[in-house]
Amino acid sequence: MARTTFFALAGALLVVMLTTTDSIDAQAPEPIRYTLRFPAPQTHYVEVEAVYPTGRQPSIEVYMAVWTPGSYLVREYQRHVEAVTATADGKPLVVEKSRKNRWRITTAGASSVTLRYRVYSREMTVRNNWVEAGFAMLNGAPTFLTLVERGPRPHEVRIELPSGWTGSATALMPVTSSPHAYRAEDFDTLVDSPIVAGNPVTREFTVEGRKHVLVLEGDPSLFDADRAVADVQKIVEAGRRAMGPLLYPHYYFLNMVVDTGGGLEHKNSFLTMSSRFTTRTHRSYLNWLSLVAHEYFHNWNVKRLRPVELGPFDYENENYVKTLWVAEGFTDYYADVLVRRAGLSTLDEYFDGLSNQIEAVQSRPGRLVTPVNMASYDTWIKQYRPDENTPNTSIDYYPKGAVIAFLLDAKIRKATEGTKSLDDGMRIALQRYGGDKGYTPEQFYQVMTEAAGIDLKPFFRTAAESTDELDYTEALEYYGLRFRPVDPRTARAFLGTTTRTDNGRLVVTGVRRGTPAFDGGLNVDDEILAVDEVRVRPDGLAARLDQYRPGDKVQLLVARRDKLTRLDVTLGADPGRSWRLELRPDATEQQKARVLAWLGQGQ
Repeated sequence: MARTTFFALAGALLVVMLTTTDSIDAQAPEPIRYTLRFPAPQTHYVEVEAVYPTGRQPSIEVYMAVWTPGSYLVREYQRHVEAVTATADGKPLVVEKSRKNRWRITTAGASSVTLRYRVYSREMTVRNNWVEAGFAMLNGAPTFLTLVERGPRPHEVRIELPSGWTGSATALMPVTSSPHAYRAEDFDTLVDSPIVAGNPVTREFTVEGRKHVLVLEGDPSLFDADRAVADVQKIVEAGRRAMGPLLYPHYYFLNMVVDTGGGLEHKNSFLTMSSRFTTRTHRSYLNWLSLVAHEYFHNWNVKRLRPVELGPFDYENENYVKTLWVAEGFTDYYADVLVRRAGLSTLDEYFDGLSNQIEAVQSRPGRLVTPVNMASYDTWIKQYRPDENTPNTSIDYYPKGAVIAFLLDAKIRKATEGTKSLDDGMRIALQRYGGDKGYTPEQFYQVMTEAAGIDLKPFFRTAAESTDELDYTEALEYYGLRFRPVDPRTARAFLGTTTRTDNGRLVVTGVRRGTPAFDGGLNVDDEILAVDEVRVRPDGLAARLDQYRPGDKVQLLVARRDKLTRLDVTLGADPGRSWRLELRPDATEQQKARVLAWLGQGQ
C-alpha cells in the first residue's frame, strides 16, 4: 500500500515537474541571435548575421521597423537593406520580398535558419545608423530584422570589432561569457537600446547604487569629459529629487562628438550629438546640458509614464497620439528646470530660456489655427516635414507644451499654497499610469486636478484643446514676474520674413501671417533686390531695416521668377522682444521665495 502510494506520488510529482518545465519553456522562447560585423567599415556597411528559430514551420517571415519610437515619422529604414540571403544546415533557402519591409523564408523543415544581409549606414542622425573607419553608431529599428510574431522573444547581439576598435557601449544587458555580447528581453528593448562601437571615452558615476556611464565617441579630444560627467551627475540628482527613485538598472549617456546636433530618448539610455567645441564656451555647454536634461528626463516621462497610444508599439504603422505636448513639451520644460535646480545656470539664464519658449509660441500664427493636441496627432505628417507655410497653420508642441507646463506648475503651487507642484502631479501620474498602463488625456487631466485640489479640466480644455491665447497673468503674479517693457524709442523695424543667401541672391524662405511682409504681398522665393531703390546685399537686410522706424513705409524691389516687381510695405515693430521675462522691481519677499521654491537656490 505504501509502495503504491509512493510511486503514485512520484508519478504525480514528475507530471508536475514536466508541466512546470513546459510552462517555463513556453514563457521563454528560444532567442534570435545576431552577429554584427564590419569587414570594411570605411564603406559605411554593417553586415548582419541573424539566426532565427522556426518551430519547424514551412516558412517564416521577418520584418524591419519603418520608424523608431521618439521620432514620429515613417522613415522606411528597409531602403538601406541589401544582399539578403538565407541558409539552413549550409544549404541555400528561398528568400522572397513579401512587403516593402518584410521577407519570407522557406525553411525546408529546418529548426533554425540563418539570414545574412547588409545595411548601408551613413545618416548622421540620432534616429539612424552611421558606420565609418573609426566607429559605428547603430540604432535598433534600422538595423535588425525580427520575426513577424506575437509575444516577447529574447534577442541576443554579438559584435565583432574590426582591427583598431577596442570597445562597445549600450544599455543592453551584457552577456558575461563573451565580450561585446548583449541580450535584450524582447524586440522592444532591442529597438530601444542604441549601440556605439569604436574607441569610446567613458566616465562613470553612481547614484542610488546604479551605474551611470557617459560615453563619448567621434572626436572627443577637445570635449571636457571630467567636467561633463560631474555636471551630468548633478542633473541626475536633480531629476531624482523631482521624480522620485531611479527606475532603471543602469543608464548610458551616449554622446556622439560629430559636430552636429540632436537627441533621442531611450528607456535606459539616450543618444545625442554635439560639437567637439561644446565645452569650450558657456553658451554651447549650457545648451548641451539642457539637451542632456531633456533626454534624461524622458526616462520617466515617455519611457515609463507614457500616453496609452505609445505601447505596445506598431513598428510598421503610425501610432497616433494627442498628448505629445505632455511627452515632449513637459520634458522640455523640465530640461531647463533641472539644469537650474542643479546649479548649472543662473536665474537670468533660466528666464532667458523660458522667454524663448514663450516667444516661440506667441510669435507663431499657427497657434491660432491648430490646437496643440491636434498638432500632436498630426506629427506624422507635419512635425518632421515642415514647409514655408507650417508656422502659419500649426503650432510646435515642444514649446507650447513647455509653456503649458510652466503655467500649470504655477497654478498647482498657487492652489495648494506652495505645498504641491507639478512635480507631485508627475509622480502621481507615474505611480498610477506608469509601466504598461499608459494614460489617456482625461486621466492625465484628472491626476493634475488631484494634485492641485481644484478642477483643472477647464484649463486643459483651453490650453491644449483650443486655439485660445494662453493667459500668463496668474503665473506672473504668483512669482512676481513681468514681461520686460519695450521702450518704443528703441523698437526695431520689422518686416516678417525669413531669408537665405543663394549664390549671392537674397531669397525669401518664409512669410508669416499678420506681418508687414505678408500684408504687403511678399512671397516665398522672391529675391529681394532693393529697399527704396537702394540695393540690398545678401547679408545686409537686417542692417538696412535698422535705418527705419516702425510705421515707416518702404518700397521693396523684388524679382519674382525673374520679373521685377515693386511692393509697398509698412514696417511694423519687432514683436520678439515683447516676451522677455524678468523679476519685477517691486516683487515681494514672498514672491521671491516662491521663485526659490520653484527653481532652487542655484547660482
